Amino acid sequence: MNPVECSYRFRFYPTTQQTDLLNRTFGCVRVIYNRARTLREAAWKERKERCGFTQTNAMLTALKKQPEFVWLNEVSSVPLQQCLRHLEAAYQRFFHKRARYPQFRRKDSRQSAEFTKSGFTYRNGMLTLAKMKEPLAVVWSRVLPGEPSTVTVIREPDGRWYVACRVTASIKPLSGGSAVGIDLGLTNLAVLSTGEKIANPRHLSKRQKRLVREQRRLAHKQKGSRNWTKAKLKQARAHAAVRHARQDFLHKLSRRLINENQVIAVETLSVEGMLRTKRHSRAIADASWGELLRQLNYKAAWYGRTLVQISRFYPSTKTCSACGATGHILTLADRAWVCPHCGAHHDRDHNAAQNILAAGLAVTACGGDVSPGVPRHPGQSSVKQELMP
Repeated sequence: MNPVECSYRFRFYPTTQQTDLLNRTFGCVRVIYNRARTLREAAWKERKERCGFTQTNAMLTALKKQPEFVWLNEVSSVPLQQCLRHLEAAYQRFFHKRARYPQFRRKDSRQSAEFTKSGFTYRNGMLTLAKMKEPLAVVWSRVLPGEPSTVTVIREPDGRWYVACRVTASIKPLSGGSAVGIDLGLTNLAVLSTGEKIANPRHLSKRQKRLVREQRRLAHKQKGSRNWTKAKLKQARAHAAVRHARQDFLHKLSRRLINENQVIAVETLSVEGMLRTKRHSRAIADASWGELLRQLNYKAAWYGRTLVQISRFYPSTKTCSACGATGHILTLADRAWVCPHCGAHHDRDHNAAQNILAAGLAVTACGGDVSPGVPRHPGQSSVKQELMP
């Protein structure tokens, strides 16, 4: 059994008093986060001093003693301190070039507040937050494997309330299974080395008409009016429908691939670079290749599977999976081709998936990375070959 930290998300329905308290908590968290970010930025620009969690926490203590900020004492202090830790983590990710510069928190976006063990009680399936007299009406769709270590209350832009519980669960590794190579694309979201083609559901394209209609109606409303607020809520629900459908599909697909295969070979994609291509950027974002690879990565670690990512410059499309000859000239319109060396007939995506599997098995057996069969020329693009004009 592998002990792993995972998060379980449930929907809940707060009462009027709970809604008021949570909204005030979100406002306090937002004020403290933005003030701490301003303090850190001013300290560096004016005095070239580094300001960390210790300094911002002292700022919070002094702020709560001022008469004009006495309302900060009406909510739990736990989420206020946690937002300062989140700001520190955001700066660390920026310093290590893993994320962009921390932004201010907005009032009209997704709101969240994190509670540690000192800020909530969990007994007999009842979750009660600090400063609350009644437990939250949580819809427990599954049983928690243990007591939560942290609880995050979330209010989405569509008006729905969620609670995310982080727990330590014991997951039994899976045994058995075969090996598979996966070639990602747009016409088919994934083509497996077994020949199976998984169609691209195109969640955004299917709901694009509704999104356009709601965005047009929102643009015609006076900003800040009651009708504008109603139209914005409808727009947020239209976006949530796309997001939920996409997440549900990707979770089911990734779990199925993990259950059936011991070794999964995929190509390393520069999704950020491919999104710069204006012609296919919307379709690439709708396919969510990066999210699929992320789910395969952590689920493979949970269940004892092997996920191999080969080099993005490996010529999987232009290599014959039968004889190994490479360097064939193919255009985007060539969905099927015949190898001039051995005469083998190939489906473009199936052949690429077979080559990815072979490269992944080579990495598993020998270790290291897979170098491309043809040299990379200076200035060669990192864009997926199927998307190049």
